[in-house]
Amino acid sequence: MITTELSNVGEIIQNQREVFQTGKTKDITFRIEQLKILKQAIIEHEQAIVEALQADLHKPEVETYITEISVVKEIDYVIKHLQNWSKPKKASVSWDFFSYSARIYPEPLGVVLIIGPWNYPFQLIISPLVGAIAAGNCAIIKPSEIASHTSDVIAKIITKHFDPAYIAVIEGGVEASQKLLAEKFDHIFFTGGTAVGKIVMAAAAKYLTPVTLELGGKSPCIVDTEINIEHTVRRITWGKFINAGQTCIAPDYLLVNKKIKKDLIDGLEKSLKEFYGNNPINSPDYARIISQKHFDRLVNFLKDGEVIIGGENQPSERYIAPTVIDNVSLEDSVMQEEIFGPILPIIEYTDIAEAIALITSRPKPLALYLFSQDKNLQKRVLQETSSGGVCINDTVMQVGVSSLPFGGVGDSGIGNYHGKASFDTFSHNKSVLQNSFWFDLKWRYAPYEGKLPLIKKLLG
Repeated sequence: MITTELSNVGEIIQNQREVFQTGKTKDITFRIEQLKILKQAIIEHEQAIVEALQADLHKPEVETYITEISVVKEIDYVIKHLQNWSKPKKASVSWDFFSYSARIYPEPLGVVLIIGPWNYPFQLIISPLVGAIAAGNCAIIKPSEIASHTSDVIAKIITKHFDPAYIAVIEGGVEASQKLLAEKFDHIFFTGGTAVGKIVMAAAAKYLTPVTLELGGKSPCIVDTEINIEHTVRRITWGKFINAGQTCIAPDYLLVNKKIKKDLIDGLEKSLKEFYGNNPINSPDYARIISQKHFDRLVNFLKDGEVIIGGENQPSERYIAPTVIDNVSLEDSVMQEEIFGPILPIIEYTDIAEAIALITSRPKPLALYLFSQDKNLQKRVLQETSSGGVCINDTVMQVGVSSLPFGGVGDSGIGNYHGKASFDTFSHNKSVLQNSFWFDLKWRYAPYEGKLPLIKKLLG
């Protein structure tokens, strides 16, 4: 494991500040070059990344390419648009400012800190890094120590291809995070749980450091009657059970119209067998729980409601079968916190108003899913609920569209990123107003005697 000594953190930050002050990272050509280097580094180390994620999460190679290495697509998108994003933009001025011109200049923030999670430990550290580079910053990244193999690979890649005075990796556990959070940064980007997010925000407040918090929550999935049942169950199965359910935007629970509940359950059972066979523990396409601690937490959820599909588990392998549970109470523990695992509760409703009321009575989720071809129902759900994002007639795929900002609202997060949103997150939009010298109206200067009627007319 490559580890930068924690005692050197202050020195690394100072070195990065000195590099940033040279203006080197602000150069657009430099930024594009660094993005290309990052892309090529990922391609060169593909096999090592695949092996690391297999070791940490038993993640299938196809899932690794779809959900982790696909970050290279984001890099391509950013490179394509960066020249345009970085140009000063004209701003309109009112008629009384007729001799002025206004522009908005995006400028980098400085030295930023990016703290990543363990569930998608490669993609969720590299994706915000792409934004930080694109905006012209220096960066320190802190991968999750829980996904230790992936953390090690990230450290090797970054150390090999980038000067630590530009991009540095700090590995380690809680002590490393505490050491970093005690320092002053120009922005902190954190992906993880709400409890740690509060700690990050409190630490940032000491220096008035802006934060982006990508958290999570219980993302609901509404299933109406007007659907293609086969497509619906397949899309829900994939979105819920990729990475063994350890996805911040996975459907957390289903709100199913009572009329189609049985058909949906039958479809889910069939779809799970198609995906993972009769015994998913033997499937090469099914991941494992990241740690014993998380495994034990999830197994406790199996005591709630009635297990109607799955439920099998194997502690020695940290394996929990894809599981569907029925007859859950809103007071059950499985409905009190984000599941973050392969357990899917089903709650039935008879009128959409019930489903909407349940969603709005809870903290705002990171994602909301709706399966329905009813345009009026789609419109109603969009208008009457609030969530970080919405995906209609599919799950999880919204995260792959670079033109869509990704982020939470309320308890599910602060700020967003991906594509232009990433560039904006790591930039400051500097307003610049310029006047001309060709003449100078004196109405605003002292002495003011006799000028009030004119001023009222001009400014009224």
